[in-house]
Amino acid sequence: MYRLRPNGRRYRPARGGALRFADYCSASFVSPRGLILTNHHCARKSVADVSREGETLIRDGFYAERRSAERRVKDLYVEQVVEVRDVTDSLRALVAGAPVEDNDIETIAKARRRQVAQFEERLTRRAERQDTTLRVRVVPLYDGARYSAYTVKRYHDVRLVMAPERDLGYYGGAADNFTYPRYTLDVAFFRAYTPEGEPVRDNVYFPFSRAGASEGDAVFAVGTPGTTSRLSTASQLAYQRDVARPQRLETLEARVSILEPFIEKNPDTAAKYDLGNTLFSLQNALEAARGELDGLRDPYLLARRRAAQQATLDSLTGRDSLQSRYREALRRTEQVQSAKRSGARQAGAFTGFLNPRLGSHLLARAFYGYYYATLQRRRDAPADELERIRLQGLRVENRPPGLEKKYIAARLRQLRDQLGPSDPTTQRTLGGQSPRAVAERLVQESALVDSTGFAKVLEAGYLGSGDPSVEIIRPIASLFLQVNRQQRDFTLSEEALAVRRARARLSLSEARERLAPDATATLRLSDGRVKGYAYNGTRAPPYTTFYGLYDHYASYQRAPAPDNEAWSLPEQWQTPPEAFQRATPLNLVSTNDIAGGNSGSPLLNRNLELVGVVFDSNTQAFPNTFLYRKRAARAISVDPRGIVEALEDLYEADRLVSEITGSMRGPGQAGAEAASEAEEQ
Repeated sequence: MYRLRPNGRRYRPARGGALRFADYCSASFVSPRGLILTNHHCARKSVADVSREGETLIRDGFYAERRSAERRVKDLYVEQVVEVRDVTDSLRALVAGAPVEDNDIETIAKARRRQVAQFEERLTRRAERQDTTLRVRVVPLYDGARYSAYTVKRYHDVRLVMAPERDLGYYGGAADNFTYPRYTLDVAFFRAYTPEGEPVRDNVYFPFSRAGASEGDAVFAVGTPGTTSRLSTASQLAYQRDVARPQRLETLEARVSILEPFIEKNPDTAAKYDLGNTLFSLQNALEAARGELDGLRDPYLLARRRAAQQATLDSLTGRDSLQSRYREALRRTEQVQSAKRSGARQAGAFTGFLNPRLGSHLLARAFYGYYYATLQRRRDAPADELERIRLQGLRVENRPPGLEKKYIAARLRQLRDQLGPSDPTTQRTLGGQSPRAVAERLVQESALVDSTGFAKVLEAGYLGSGDPSVEIIRPIASLFLQVNRQQRDFTLSEEALAVRRARARLSLSEARERLAPDATATLRLSDGRVKGYAYNGTRAPPYTTFYGLYDHYASYQRAPAPDNEAWSLPEQWQTPPEAFQRATPLNLVSTNDIAGGNSGSPLLNRNLELVGVVFDSNTQAFPNTFLYRKRAARAISVDPRGIVEALEDLYEADRLVSEITGSMRGPGQAGAEAASEAEEQ
């Protein structure tokens, strides 16, 4: 397909140069002195964290003209994979030796989780004896039919080097999000340092390509996609379509409808609490939820999944034991979905309950206070579990009281709408009052409205504190714990049944060769080509340039505020220097298969040179969570030629440009190295 025969020697550098950026994005080394490249939207929290009093770095951008000016980001880390090892046989022997009662599938799943955690801990201790920066993650693949141990090196000292202004890093705003053509400089640079405070040196890295990529070129995205659901059964996808995804979508829509007007009316408060970043995350999640639900509602998708299940059954003909186990696993998985549907409204009442972006922070503190105090009364309560719950409660961040009031009311309204006004939990919680009235009273009278007050109440004893939140949380927490236990049991059952299905499928030689595991936030390489596509009766080009950015700026300036804000430009960009080449490629699209978590992934050519930085997918790619189709689904990247052009002529970031361009391979060098690593045919 690509006239390329890869081998291990080619992939090892790709693995060494790729990074996981904290636990939510991807990144890569782009110089031999620890320079890291990722997305601006991945860096927003870090930029806010290093901002000093009086600075507005998210709005104005940041550039360290000297190495001493690079700012360390507290608690930020990046991880580099140093070894991947198949440990399926080792774990299978451990799980097989664990005591299991009556062959109960939930008990089997619990035993498997426990053995995996213990095995991971043992491997990590062994790795740390060699190097304290190493740790091991044992990850289930193919729904647990296979296991791999990923040994990673963690860099704890990561410093911000450069981030463009918000208007460039998020050009087009929510209006352009998940669309193409795009015109955004969604990049940020960091640097990894050693424990001794020196930049990491002689690391594997991906040099910027001088020529970039051309339409039709083979390109490879290396990153850590989070989750996909391509091995789920038709009954599981139907449940997601009918119940889980609509509930999540409704919750996201409700929270965005609260947050957007609050930020608009209270810009100073929003800036203080970094609410813009929260809104950005919610809008991203909302767009993805809509696109994925649309994909699930496409009859073709479920028809393909049913056909795949039948094809597996047909392929197992003559292997009666495996065929029977696979058919039984499908049947029992369907039974679990029916059971989940019967409790769907109770589960829907708590969608995102403890999620800091979706839930009330006051009610979250109340829950942790209730749970902590309840556990304390048990003589057999593990001390480490008590401490974990206490710390979780204390870590809940403050939120503006006016916004918190709206979040509490939204949660109580959700509870009432899902359970019904006559439900005992609803009646005990609201006591005949409206959700808004209860929310106002809690914000006015509860000590849990801020972290300091909560810490004092928790120390003194929450349940006996007399705080008005106690009587509100009692019925809520009681039902939430019940629902949570039920959902956990469903999950355990599905995990055990998924293992049985996957083992049956992997017994087929064709499946072993072609079946890819679902994404698990572990390192993956995805191949594709730079390629435009048809949309809206026209064609999306494979590349966009700075000309398009300025065209949008000029076109939208006549629109009234705030409609024009998404396409505004900083002053220096409005009048660029003569040397600035507007024809330089800025963004590009390719057919690479990506998922959430791939943001910041390096896009490489066959010589392992960087030809793009993945930052998004288009809306047509949302259904790929369940079934990969590439007719119009595309990964969107920032072109390195556009990055250098902006750094050189707009930001005058000479130190950074010198490091990037100095790390480029000379003409012919990359090709010569690649030729020695792989055979061309």
